[in-house]
Amino acid sequence: MALDLEEQEQVDEAKAWWKQHGNKVIWGVTAFLLVVAGWRAWETWNHNQAAEASMLFDSAVQAASMNDLKTAKAATAQIMENHARSAYSAPAAWLAGRINIESGDTKSARAQYEFALEHARDEGVRQMARLRLAALHFEEKDLPGAMKLMEAPFEPAFQGLAEQLKGDLFAAQGKTAEARGAYKLALEKLGDKSSLKPLLEIRLDGLGG
Repeated sequence: MALDLEEQEQVDEAKAWWKQHGNKVIWGVTAFLLVVAGWRAWETWNHNQAAEASMLFDSAVQAASMNDLKTAKAATAQIMENHARSAYSAPAAWLAGRINIESGDTKSARAQYEFALEHARDEGVRQMARLRLAALHFEEKDLPGAMKLMEAPFEPAFQGLAEQLKGDLFAAQGKTAEARGAYKLALEKLGDKSSLKPLLEIRLDGLGG
């Protein structure tokens, strides 16, 4: 059926518009499809990475529980190296640090607790790493370094342990009043059922007064 003059003008305008802008439309659609495909590929990759990190962490925990330290260290090292941005990297570093402390390798333990402190997403893991790292500084006679790590507040779940360590740090510096106050607060926060209570009471008695 023949087009009337108005319809023919619209067709001609459409052809002219497409001739001018058609390539842009094609490239725009192509770019959109590439972005969608890229996003889906990234999601798939990210899911696979998380699954691999989870399996490695489970393997490390199981190996550590069986005292297979070589396997546990290898698994945690692989997580920290290949999955540093995953949610498992900081717990893996914390676990590796604990293993190295028990093995007497304080240098490696410090590096791993520093890694955990930097990468932890969970505040509990971050605070436990901070406590462990401060304790290492204390053992190495680096009191200023340990005190700096203890400056920020701790959540209630960690406050008792934090106050105990603060008490040790104050006592080592000869600050008896501050140490006594920290030990008393530690006893209060840890509660009567804590296995640390007898040790804290001995330290408190040793301060006199």
